[in-house]
Amino acid sequence: MNEIKLLDQNTIDKIAAGEVVDRPASIVKELVENSIDAGADAISIEIRNGGLELIRITDNGSGIRRDQISLAFLRHSTSKITDASDISFIHTLGFRGEALSSIAAVSKTQLCTKTENDLTGVIYRINGGKEQSLEDAALPNGTTVIVRDLFYNTPARLKFLKSPQTEAGYITDIVQRIAMSRPDISFKFTSNGSVRLSTSGNGSLKDAIYAIFGRDITANLLDVDDRDDNLSVTGFIGKPQIARGNRSFEFFFVNGRYVGDRIIQKALEEAYAGYQMKGTFPFAVLNIVIEPELIDVNVHPSKMEIRFFDSESVFRSIYDIIRKRIIRRESIPDISIGKQETREGSAEELSENRPKEKVYIPEPFEIIKRKEMSDYPVFREETEYAPERERILPDNVPSQESMKQQTWEEIPFVSEAAKPSHRIVGEVFDTYWIVEYNEQMYIIDQHAAHEKVLYERIVKRLQEERHYSQKLFPSVILTLSSREEETLKRYAEEFRHIGFEAEHFGGSEYALSAVPADLFSLDQKLWFTQMLDDLSDVSSGAAPQILTDRIATAACKAAVKGGNILSVQQAQALIDELMTLDNPYNCPHGRPTIVSMSKYELEKKFKRIL
Repeated sequence: MNEIKLLDQNTIDKIAAGEVVDRPASIVKELVENSIDAGADAISIEIRNGGLELIRITDNGSGIRRDQISLAFLRHSTSKITDASDISFIHTLGFRGEALSSIAAVSKTQLCTKTENDLTGVIYRINGGKEQSLEDAALPNGTTVIVRDLFYNTPARLKFLKSPQTEAGYITDIVQRIAMSRPDISFKFTSNGSVRLSTSGNGSLKDAIYAIFGRDITANLLDVDDRDDNLSVTGFIGKPQIARGNRSFEFFFVNGRYVGDRIIQKALEEAYAGYQMKGTFPFAVLNIVIEPELIDVNVHPSKMEIRFFDSESVFRSIYDIIRKRIIRRESIPDISIGKQETREGSAEELSENRPKEKVYIPEPFEIIKRKEMSDYPVFREETEYAPERERILPDNVPSQESMKQQTWEEIPFVSEAAKPSHRIVGEVFDTYWIVEYNEQMYIIDQHAAHEKVLYERIVKRLQEERHYSQKLFPSVILTLSSREEETLKRYAEEFRHIGFEAEHFGGSEYALSAVPADLFSLDQKLWFTQMLDDLSDVSSGAAPQILTDRIATAACKAAVKGGNILSVQQAQALIDELMTLDNPYNCPHGRPTIVSMSKYELEKKFKRIL
């Protein structure tokens, strides 16, 4: 056995630095968090060569007193806590007291700082953990930390870094997260002399999101502002049309600290279930405020992981808040043809620019040839130039003379109040039904709509414990393997609850005598055996989700297909039932059931509005 030796302090510092400083991005994170804790409202971040050559962080915070500077670079020196009990009540971002010490141990560091009460500032230099100089200088209030030649004295660390472009990307991610966590602070980020990010610091999270992600994302956000007995949630979530293929657009902040937490992640994604395509992930910037004593932030040196002491209640609170916000907002995606054209100008200007000429409405036979006119009683019969149609509000909507005037924009397409004014115009490609309402053209996919109606109908009956079975005459005889037979016995109650009835018929055979009524048209033998196969390898806890997924697949197969011809009456009944669902906007697999296009967009395409 080799002789055991006590490491010298310089080696200890370099090893310890690896826990906090693993790449340039971690330095930027620690220094910017220090600036925030110092009360800065303007922070500038500059890097060169991915941060390996230079990192410069400048702020207008409180600064560091001259007699505190050397102490600030010692390990475990901090102004944030005084003893271990304070860790449970952390309100600042940094608190370990290791950042400056760790950074200085593996770089050439320069600190320029001045407090408001000092006449002059101080420039302090420390290379590789060894003090070089401390001198007075004329400086503005605040602090600038300059880090050069990162890992110059630990070349082995350089081997684990990516290319400068990749390292710059990591830093960009860090700066973006911090900028969204503090929209009240102005951030400017420059890489190799090029400005990559600039936020105003006006306190608007939406403005910060716009500065980072641009117009398309910002135009498709839903605001969140709610709380319960456990916590409060504010911020923005994205409409399904801006969902992404990975979780890179999910941002969570707990008490101002960015975290990557699976509890919050799972609550968010499950709240979106049924509202977007499977395999996609929502956009979200959520600020969660919870009592500090209910979380543990001292889980990992990076401080990006936390632990909730009651994770189950946290999950339920976040899920309920997000789900409620999604449900109460109409979520029909708008479509446009060709290049997106921005609508500019005030409402008055747009109204003045709109053409005033009368619109010719052709007779029904000029619009539709394939079906009989009697199938389309909703078509207008005017054959002359007619004035613009009057907006006739449904009977249960207050008139314009009411104290509380209710405009068309306040009556969403998916509502009981709007249904009397839905006008089925016709069908295209034997698949898509066109409905006119409030100067919008709504296009409904009959397959996706029927699929969702069937799915919701079955799930609701299951929840209310009132399933409907359709008897089979004669019964379908199934020969089950020992594994399938065991699965059937284990989940017999679940199958009965759905609407299946299967009885032992002797030996390894079973008689399937009843199936779910709404899914009677399916190949019941195939569907039943597939469900047995799916359930054979899962735990009991996963069984409900397997059954739900199978019901969604079955609803898809049983639904009316594109190309199947429906009468207007059948389409009207389908659309009416679709309107009663909690989520009529997406099929069980997340595809949209309804899209819309405005009259304004059409007029732009036909150059009626320039």
